Amino acid sequence: MGVTIIGCGDIGTRLALAYQKSALEVTGWVASDASVERLKQQAIRAVQMDLDRPSLQPPSLAGESLFYFAPPPASGVEDGRVRRLIALLDQPDTPHKVVYLSTSGVYGDCQGEWVDETRQPRPTVDRAKRRLDAEQQWQSWCRQRGVPLVILRVAGIYGPGKLPLERLRRGLPMVAEADAPVTNHIHSLDLVEIAIAAMERGQDGAIFNVCDGRPESMTRYFDRVADYLKLPRAPQISMQEAKQQLSPGMLSYLAESRRLSNRKLLEELGVVLRYPELEQGLPACFE
Repeated sequence: MGVTIIGCGDIGTRLALAYQKSALEVTGWVASDASVERLKQQAIRAVQMDLDRPSLQPPSLAGESLFYFAPPPASGVEDGRVRRLIALLDQPDTPHKVVYLSTSGVYGDCQGEWVDETRQPRPTVDRAKRRLDAEQQWQSWCRQRGVPLVILRVAGIYGPGKLPLERLRRGLPMVAEADAPVTNHIHSLDLVEIAIAAMERGQDGAIFNVCDGRPESMTRYFDRVADYLKLPRAPQISMQEAKQQLSPGMLSYLAESRRLSNRKLLEELGVVLRYPELEQGLPACFE
């Protein structure tokens, strides 16, 4: 039995390297020539597969521990990539288990309330609707095939190479703290350990919120990153000004506020976070 990571980008590559230490055979599926070369340089077996134009004969996933990390398409409310992959997998050689990397965005705007996994998803933006569609496709297919599935609803990821440095250096504004939504985070290195725990110990059908359990305002997060790096804090503007000055993508994040509970993650998976707070997590972004 080996490990296959579909969508082997930054998190997937870190996961592959972690599994390599245990002498398991790891394969990363990526779309571009450059990504194939990047994996080869890390001694990770690479398969080139464009899920927008899948080949007719994908490699067998029989008995594989399958991590699906590929993002959905850039538009629409459905994830055609998952749909095409599942159609290709419609054969007897099914994976041993699937871990799907989703987003906490599927909950939509919760007006700052605490949210656990019993909350009904109500995505409000298309990117989150695509993720919920993917969740539902995996749930249906895995149920029909008898394949265990674990869904990880991941908060905002920070870590090495995943900080808003360019935004801070350019002095781009952020909404005033009084108007800022509550946001949630997880360190990328903790996310890798959580994904492994989900594969090893997650019960079939389980859904986990993946976060450090320390929600704070988005503005406060930007300020803390700026202070740590000794950069000027982002200028603060009103929500009305933000609607004129900020990108549609940033505005969509500002429109949603929730406090994610990670109690289930800690209790059921027995995860011990290495970076339970930004105070510990920021220095690890530069080690």
